[in-house]
Amino acid sequence: MVVPQQTSTATNYSSIVKAALIGSTVAGILFGIFMQMMGMITVIASMAGSESLVVGWIMHMMISWIFGLGYGAMTLFSSRYYVLGVIHGVLIWIVGPLLVMPIMMGMGPMFGQMFASDQLMSLVTHLAFSLILAAVFSKLVHKHA
Repeated sequence: MVVPQQTSTATNYSSIVKAALIGSTVAGILFGIFMQMMGMITVIASMAGSESLVVGWIMHMMISWIFGLGYGAMTLFSSRYYVLGVIHGVLIWIVGPLLVMPIMMGMGPMFGQMFASDQLMSLVTHLAFSLILAAVFSKLVHKHA
């Protein structure tokens, strides 16, 4: 038997997942266009042993959706979506280009270079991704509230 509270909670989780996936799709496409202009999509593809733009885009969007769902999970603890966006941007910058990506490419963590200009630019772009995600998420969640 489903009680009204359970239905409301399930609907709330569903709207969070939907908003997170739509927000991360929008942010992922915008960020991906920038990455392709900078020649970085093929770097993403190289983590899978490929040089293909298609493989790079597929990997980039999958990463975007995973990060988007992580952002959605963060919103279960706070409704300060833009503050969460900043925190999320810093976290995905640490996890992505400073830790996982260089390890997958055989270089080891890049924490020693975190304040180099290229890594700081990466921080800015990951913050932009997360703030775009937060903006879309906020609009979608408030539209359905």
